[in-house]
Amino acid sequence: MALCQNPSAALMSIHPEYANKILDGSKKVEFRKWMFSNVPSIVVIYSTSPVSRVVGYFAVDGIDASDPASLWCMYKEVAGIRRRDFNDYFKDAERGIAIRVGKVHKLFKPLQLEELIGSNRPPQSFRYLDSDLCSQMIASNLASA
Repeated sequence: MALCQNPSAALMSIHPEYANKILDGSKKVEFRKWMFSNVPSIVVIYSTSPVSRVVGYFAVDGIDASDPASLWCMYKEVAGIRRRDFNDYFKDAERGIAIRVGKVHKLFKPLQLEELIGSNRPPQSFRYLDSDLCSQMIASNLASA
């Protein structure tokens, strides 16, 4: 599938509250403190505990890097996060990134992490995925959100 070709796909650990908001379309940006070395074309969503499953993916519509205050000003209407939680996350950070969420796809049947990467250890922040694994996941288990 084209979405899993270059430059890459990244598996990202996201708290269930925010994973659900991405899947239902109410969260249009995912904030992080770091920048990818290779910007992925898609992000595969691993919903952390208690869900502990790969639940969907989204196309990366772009990335903005700036200081946290500027990111909040740009994205507060579509952030899907409370200001207090945003400030706690970026406490003492000088820079951050906003990953703009493009087309979202929800997996018909959420996958255990081992089914996708052969391990039950979720990435601390993210992990690049092999395009063949990503293509298989999408082809075999997709229901558009």
